[in-house]
Amino acid sequence: MKNISILGSTGSIGTQALEVIRANPELYKVVALTANANAELLISQAMEFKPELVVIGDEKLYHVVKNALSGIKVLYGEDALCEASALTSADIVLTAIMGAVGLRPTIAAIEAKKTIALANKETLVVAGEMITRLAAANGVKIIPVDSEHSAIYQCLVGEQLNDIEKIYITASGGPFRGKDRNFLSNVTKEQALKHPNWIMGAKITIDSASLMNKGLEVIEAKWLFNLDVDQIDVIVHPQSIIHSLVQFNDGSIKAQMGLPDMKLPIHYAMAYPQRIESKFPRFNFMDYPELTFSKPDLITFRNLGLAYDALRKGGNMPCIINAANEVVVDAFLNNQIGFLEMSDVIAQCMSDLPFIAEPALNNFLETDQHTRIFARELVTKKHLAI
Repeated sequence: MKNISILGSTGSIGTQALEVIRANPELYKVVALTANANAELLISQAMEFKPELVVIGDEKLYHVVKNALSGIKVLYGEDALCEASALTSADIVLTAIMGAVGLRPTIAAIEAKKTIALANKETLVVAGEMITRLAAANGVKIIPVDSEHSAIYQCLVGEQLNDIEKIYITASGGPFRGKDRNFLSNVTKEQALKHPNWIMGAKITIDSASLMNKGLEVIEAKWLFNLDVDQIDVIVHPQSIIHSLVQFNDGSIKAQMGLPDMKLPIHYAMAYPQRIESKFPRFNFMDYPELTFSKPDLITFRNLGLAYDALRKGGNMPCIINAANEVVVDAFLNNQIGFLEMSDVIAQCMSDLPFIAEPALNNFLETDQHTRIFARELVTKKHLAI
């Protein structure tokens, strides 16, 4: 049995991870659960799974959670997230927190030599070089949970002695595939939240619609698999059956395929290195007689190109793009800016904020904070101009 700490248990990945655990009680035990502000669901989960530790991010909700959970240790705040990450009894830490707030808890888990099931892509986007170096120094394995990176990880099993020539990260294209800028200038959040294939949280669904999700995945892939930027390509695959591909130096290509269901890569990460039988629906080729592919439109969907630019620039630039994106997505969801204006704000942040070529942890934290302030100012100006 593996003991698991779940950071972000009330989000999309966290709730699906608990579904996997619920279906396999002989394999997994929950030792810690954390959430930011969904106290009601967190309390319900804790009552069912009875972890050692529960953490609520919002201090104002601490007593609500504490009073509801007798016999369970309850804490609040970012330091408590780090405690949940480093819990002595945990074998695996599933980091499913959304955003850059996952950076410190991931570092705490690595320093405690915990296996990381990584669903918080922002950690590697913001500080990929630091995190991968720290993981190597501590002998910590990082197993990706994103479906695309899980696919690449699975394709590389047994290929340690063979050189990667290129990887292809697949993208569904989101709800606006094939649309032009004129159409996108008037889209609503309701339209953007209707993903054709995946059921995800609001932030990642908007990222998928803008292709920023693919941009962040490109940056993450560079650090996970030690690749040069020119070795990472994105292709649009509307059916979302091939989750990603690896091309080796002999020209051979491996692809990982399956139905679009996040429980599959979650289950793989938690069970690794074993493959444990599941009751998930099976892919049937006859249901998908055609699998199609095309190039992404980098002119209409600027965010993917901006992410490549940030990766090539390096330093704190990926941190800037990540923080700016979190601000603009929140603003779009609150009807403060338009869909295309999100890219405008991100590009201006990249252009105007100070560049640091070799940032330390404090530089990342300061860059994240300063970018959010600057991006909110730009959003306010655009909102007032409407």
